Amino acid sequence: MKNILIERFLHIRNKSVAICSPLQIEDYVAQPIADVSPPKWHLAHTTWFFETFILKVIADYEVFNEEYDYLFNSYYNHIGERVGRGKRGDITRPGVEDILEYRSYVNDQMVLLIEHWTLKQFDEWRPIVELGLQHEQQHQELLWTDLKFILGVSPMFPVYSKENPIDNKWEKNDMNFISIKEGVYDIGYQGDEFCFDNEQGRHKVFLHDYKIADRLVTNEEFMEFVESGGYDDFNLWHDEAWHWIQDNNIDSPLYWRHINGGWFEFTLTGLEEVDPHKAATHISYFEAWAYAQWKGMRLPTEFEWEVASENFEWGHRWEWTNSAYLAYPGYKKMAGAIGEYNGKFMVNQMVLRGCSVATPEDHSRKTYRNFWPASSKTQFTGIRLAQ
Repeated sequence: MKNILIERFLHIRNKSVAICSPLQIEDYVAQPIADVSPPKWHLAHTTWFFETFILKVIADYEVFNEEYDYLFNSYYNHIGERVGRGKRGDITRPGVEDILEYRSYVNDQMVLLIEHWTLKQFDEWRPIVELGLQHEQQHQELLWTDLKFILGVSPMFPVYSKENPIDNKWEKNDMNFISIKEGVYDIGYQGDEFCFDNEQGRHKVFLHDYKIADRLVTNEEFMEFVESGGYDDFNLWHDEAWHWIQDNNIDSPLYWRHINGGWFEFTLTGLEEVDPHKAATHISYFEAWAYAQWKGMRLPTEFEWEVASENFEWGHRWEWTNSAYLAYPGYKKMAGAIGEYNGKFMVNQMVLRGCSVATPEDHSRKTYRNFWPASSKTQFTGIRLAQ
């Protein structure tokens, strides 16, 4: 059991470094907007998590650098003061080599700790190690989205890789709708494997008859919305969304460029023509909702999505739902800093379901509740329609 956990630990830890390996040194520090963290910060923060919540608590451990608590804490008020989210790009020191040394040091200490655990300690602390690994996998997805944004705002459209390492799926078939009967359904996680606390509180919901699309909206279909003037028709938009697109001059998905009469998009392989058959991505909730209005349809609720998910393929894009991010009945926040992980964000966020091409392979399940503000576009997000 210990060897299996150590192997999983090192595999996930090494994956984060591998994602960053094609970057140039300058790419590690850039932070074009507050919502995008520098890759170097992700590598440091995920290491800080294991150091703070495990090594410092239960081991005779020599801290790598006392200043890292301030530099690489994200939002844990229980831990103390920290660098503001929009100032992470200001952390030019410690350098990338220092952070890689930090990762190596903490990895070694974690392996030694696990090797020397008694059976009781293993049973007690394995869930926290698993939380740290799931947390790192979340940041691996953030690494993909953040480094894409960092490269995507460059006027040179730099290439991350000659072959796209993640986005190679298409939506070519005709769109059909799956009918789900009215009834009472169970919602939420059930089982003995890992889940986040926001998936717990399994409960029943009543759903009316509805229909849900068997695939996502494609680039070609969303392009029709763009070219028909969808971004110019205030009737299609929430009031907040209408002001948002006006104030920010938004007229297409993130990374799209209209060049010489054609549509191009920035990808990890550079600037390419928009592939009409791929699922549209980097769509905000505001845009997803407006598109659904334009089609005379709607977005599914997160409960409708979960119930219907066994009837369609998912995993290409995080899928916006028309559900606000709220606690399930009986939700209980954990004590201390760990309790800040999900619960305090249950306001002004919309739920996304499924996973995306950027999600690690073993980091998804139908009850997973991702959440982002309605204006967020940096994630690999898409649209599934409902009626």
